Amino acid sequence: MLKKSTIEEVISKDMAAIWSILNMDEKHQITDNFVIHNFKKNQIIYAEKDEPQYLWTLLKGKVKLFKDGIGGRQQILRLYRPIQYFGYRAYFAGEPYVSTAAAFEPSTLGAIPLSLVKELINQNRDLAWFFISELSKNLGGSDTKIVTLTQKHIRGRLAEALILLLDNYGREEDGETLKIYMAREDLANLSNMTTSNAIRTLSAFAQERIITVDGRRIKILNEQMLRNISKFG
Repeated sequence: MLKKSTIEEVISKDMAAIWSILNMDEKHQITDNFVIHNFKKNQIIYAEKDEPQYLWTLLKGKVKLFKDGIGGRQQILRLYRPIQYFGYRAYFAGEPYVSTAAAFEPSTLGAIPLSLVKELINQNRDLAWFFISELSKNLGGSDTKIVTLTQKHIRGRLAEALILLLDNYGREEDGETLKIYMAREDLANLSNMTTSNAIRTLSAFAQERIITVDGRRIKILNEQMLRNISKFG
């Protein structure tokens, strides 16, 4: 169990966007109810149809939000990076979760009871606007993804997935390797295609010297070309 002072330090540093708009009493309430959880790779954080209980904050690691489709095939809806908040939309909508969240790699998360979040929102207009802004950004991203998955060809979808990974997680110290290692199946699930199509398209990009592939390590050699393919589909 972490000391209260340590928890406060974590929150004030990693959750500065929320921390800065709370008064002293509200900060104490958050600190008193904030719990840190560690998840193993692929461990479920919450599952579809669960009742929402916590506002989750990714402090370290990577988390994927996905939904099982026809034949049990996953569709990755969103990838989270530190510091992002999730798990609250269903609570605000008064419904169970419609998707599943799982740790993509060993991850550390903070949890705050949503009942407390609701109480704070009722008394703090700035906090209410914070969540309105977060939900609006997510909705805009979802609208864009719908167009991508329904209108772009396979090359455009996979290129967009790689750009998403690049923009979200960046590169390793070599300046080329993506700072996330994904299985071909996960890339396919992110791009709404079969694993075999993902493999073929990756091979085509490699032959065109846009990327290189070594196992799960992908190097971006020609970012502008990749962005062009993503843009024009």
